[in-house]
Amino acid sequence: MERKKASDFAPEILKLFDGYVHGMLNRRQFLDGAAKFAIGGFTAAAMLESLKPNFAFAQQVAKDDTRIRTEYLTYPSPQGSGTMRGYYARPANAGGKLPGVLVIHENRGLNPYIEDVARRLAVANFVAFAPDALTPVGGYPGDEDKARELFAKQDAAKRAEDLFAAAGYLKSRPECTGKIGAVGFCFGGTTVNALAVRIPDLAAAVPFYGGQPAAADAAKIKAPLLIHYAALDERINAGWPAYEAALKANGVKYEMHMYADTYHGFYNDTTPRYDDAAAKLAWQRTVDFFNQNLRGG
Repeated sequence: MERKKASDFAPEILKLFDGYVHGMLNRRQFLDGAAKFAIGGFTAAAMLESLKPNFAFAQQVAKDDTRIRTEYLTYPSPQGSGTMRGYYARPANAGGKLPGVLVIHENRGLNPYIEDVARRLAVANFVAFAPDALTPVGGYPGDEDKARELFAKQDAAKRAEDLFAAAGYLKSRPECTGKIGAVGFCFGGTTVNALAVRIPDLAAAVPFYGGQPAAADAAKIKAPLLIHYAALDERINAGWPAYEAALKANGVKYEMHMYADTYHGFYNDTTPRYDDAAAKLAWQRTVDFFNQNLRGG
């Protein structure tokens, strides 16, 4: 399949797709809305298929890369679902303990893209752990639409506890120094903001286009924040002014970057919304931020 870019779609199509993947529109509603933009063989259905993730496009670090070691591990979540599962990636030849980074997925569980993000962090000399919130329903099912359906039916409070528990598990791993940060995307970005509220000793938090906590909760944040937003992501960006005011009012250390001409999901290199220049810049900033806040000190 030919790889499409965001510029191949009318902005209205990308807005419809955002509604579709976040449960505000069903398939029929997307197709009805997209039909007026169909040109020749590029039908509404073809648009939807080409906007869906293609994991073959995205792998940056192979599963069997000799620089790293990966495995699936289970961990306890006593306040949540009991026993959870996640993907663990670490450098193959670490010369001692390393800082940890928790990787939180979008609203569809631990898919191949998120596993690759964990491997990218292992190559950058961190131990990375990516929990799968879909563990209680059998784990990521290999189908994005099915994954979103399963995710939407979960108990949100219990799911949050499952993901919070992963932070404690990573912190306690023998390969970890005990200093951890977190990065997340979309729902995962929202969860990283919530982690920063919940965990006082989180050492660094990097939410990508995540929903913001309430102002009263923002007052509890101790971790420095590196916040990434897509300039054309009106839905998420609407919450930024109030969040920024709360961070300033409470003296929270943060830096925010708004990436021009990008859409929600611009870091996700499996879909046309991916923006290569913005993604590479955001990732370099993220790695630099984790190096600065998680090593030494």
